[in-house]
Amino acid sequence: MHAYKIPISVLVVVYTVNRDVLLLERADHPGYWQSITGSQDPDESLWQTAVREVKEETGLVADQFELKDWHIQNQYEIFQEWRWRYAPEVTHNTEYVFGLKLPEIMPISIASREHLSLTWLPWNEAAEKVFSWSNAEAIRKLGAD
Repeated sequence: MHAYKIPISVLVVVYTVNRDVLLLERADHPGYWQSITGSQDPDESLWQTAVREVKEETGLVADQFELKDWHIQNQYEIFQEWRWRYAPEVTHNTEYVFGLKLPEIMPISIASREHLSLTWLPWNEAAEKVFSWSNAEAIRKLGAD
């Protein structure tokens, strides 16, 4: 039996006190840059999903830094190329946004099966580089602080 993804995910914007933002390039779609994302596992809180995804995708232990729920919820249509991961009737995902504030740019250990490379960019440049409108919108919130 195929285990489908739950259509609930987190988006974690990792940034420094100077508002440099970590972006990761997707291995399954070169040229698509994003913050940390991942689907919720069964019986897992959104907070636990955020902590797990940060660890899996960067090697960072999120609760050693300033992890905050930004209380932003987005709903969007799942790209056709990724729909096979979800049950046949699922077309939309609900995303919850978190921010992880670091004291400075830190060494990152990317998951090579998920990402090709990483970059740190000033928030305004990062917002222009990401492929997802919800990711861009979340990063732009750093400029409002």
